[in-house]
Formats: sequence, C-alpha cells, structure tokens
Amino acid sequence: MNAIESVQNNIIFGPIQSRRFGTSLGIDLSPAYKQCDFDCLYCELAPAAAVLKQTDIVNPETIIKELQKALAEHPYIDVITLTANGEPTLYPYLDKLIEKIKAINKSYQILILTNSAALTNSHIFNTLLKLDKVKLSLDAVSPEIFAKIDRPHKSIDIKNLTCKVKEFADMHTKELYIEILFVHGLNDGDKEIQLLNSFLKTLHNVTRIDIGTIDRPPAYPVQGVSYTDLVNISHKFDSSLPIHIASRTHAESNISSYTDKEIVNTLDKRPLTFKDIELLFDEESKTRLQNLIKSKKISIKLNGNLKFLVPSQNLQRKRRKS
Repeated sequence: MNAIESVQNNIIFGPIQSRRFGTSLGIDLSPAYKQCDFDCLYCELAPAAAVLKQTDIVNPETIIKELQKALAEHPYIDVITLTANGEPTLYPYLDKLIEKIKAINKSYQILILTNSAALTNSHIFNTLLKLDKVKLSLDAVSPEIFAKIDRPHKSIDIKNLTCKVKEFADMHTKELYIEILFVHGLNDGDKEIQLLNSFLKTLHNVTRIDIGTIDRPPAYPVQGVSYTDLVNISHKFDSSLPIHIASRTHAESNISSYTDKEIVNTLDKRPLTFKDIELLFDEESKTRLQNLIKSKKISIKLNGNLKFLVPSQNLQRKRRKS
C-alpha cells in the first residue's frame, strides 16, 4: 500500500455508536498526522507544536469519494462527524466540503468537534453556523489556566475566544454542545470552576454541557479526576445549566444508598441519565427511583440523544414560566 492509499483508508472511520450523538460516521480532516492550533496536555496524540494552518491537505473530492463508499456500506447513520488528528477547522476547504456533504444526502446531520479557537475567524464562524450540531471545547476561561492546559498557539487569546463563543451561541439556531475536560490540579479548582460557571450562564441556546476527564493515555504526564470528583464538580455549577457527566473513569467507586427524598433532591440539583444511576445508586435506591417514576414524582426529559431524570415539579415550573 502506498502513502496516498494509506491516507485515503484513514479518512473515514466508524460507524461509532455514540451515547451523546447517535450512530456516527467520522471524517478525519487531517489523516496523515496531527495539525492543531492547540497542543493540549491531555491529547491522546503525540506532542506537536501548535500551528495555524494545515500543510498536509486532502482535497475535498477525495474525502467525498471515500465518504460515498462508506455511506453505501453503512447507510443507517444519524450523524456525519467532522474531526481531525488535531483541529478540523484548520481544514482550508471546510465550507466547500460541508456543501458537498449536504448535496449527497440532506437527511444526514453534520457535527463538528472543534476547540472553538477558529470562531475568531469570521469565515469559519459563518461556516459553522450552517451545521446541525456543533461541539465546542472550553477547558478554561482564565488566561493562565487556558495557557497551561490547552497550550494554544501564541496568537490565540482566551478573551477573544470566549467573546466569539458567546456570539456564536447567540446566533446558532440548532444543537450546540460545550465540552469541558477536567485535569487534576489544573482546571478542577473552585476558582476556575466558578469562572467557567459565570461564563456559561451568559450563553444562550446551549443544548448540553458535557464534563469529562482523561480517558486515554495523554501526551504529557497529567492525570484525570475520578468520577466521584466529576459528580462533585457538577454540583458546583448553577442548577440551570444542562450539565452532563460524560466520563466514566473510576465510576465503580461511588455506589451509594439514597432515600426517596435524597433521590429527588439529587435530581433537583443535577439531572442524571440512567447510566449515571447505574454508577451512583445501589440496588435498593434504583428500586426507589423506579417507584418515584411510576408515581410520576420523577420524569424523563430528552436532551439531544440522552434521557435525563428530573423531578416532575421542575418541568411543571418551567412550563408555567413559558
């Protein structure tokens, strides 16, 4: 196999069954090697200097050809995910590629996984507005912690970035996700969490905020936080924010017993999925939860692809407000 064939074989991957986004077929817009404007401490890819543009570029026609072959083999997917060995918004033909993907079949939704930095570019900003689903990473909002954890290109300023994230949230009319990855001893302190909380409360039209930690071997010698820590961190965010714990690291260590009142209070403070329940509740508590659902004290609310458990009175309050 020659180098060109090797790259082509690495462009499309999946389908992947994603709890958060459904059945996904991925497109790697930098299949040869890492090209990114960040060099995050937790990245599973080898360390590489942050860059502002791709130098190894796959043409859109090659990508579309490989995508069509994959879709012929796997037609029953929910979403086409644009990602990269690095940052997908560095791909210079992103707008053209998105139009070509839409022309194949308008029933497929398109998702991009981006670190948010390119939102300061007006052309990319407008391109991302066209997408059905956008997931923006935002690990920190203070300049010091942002520089330590994400190691961005020197030209990237966190204040400009967050201003554009807020503007994008105001303008994007479809599904918008924010992802925060917590690293032990860096962005998991109360000060940074409160800064993130204050900023996130200013955003409009956010479908969900996913919080997680390191699940794969990182590029640098850093550690994630435990699932228990993530649960505690989730409680430090305002209850109005749609926080979802996306990581399952060390989940087995947090099985506990809950009374009826504690279940309602816990779900009032932070809605949980059934997967969260499996990781947090003992068997008797699960039975109590089922009884609360049957008695309609607890309801199920759909958020994106996930089903959350919330106190029924919370839904009633929101209906009355609306």
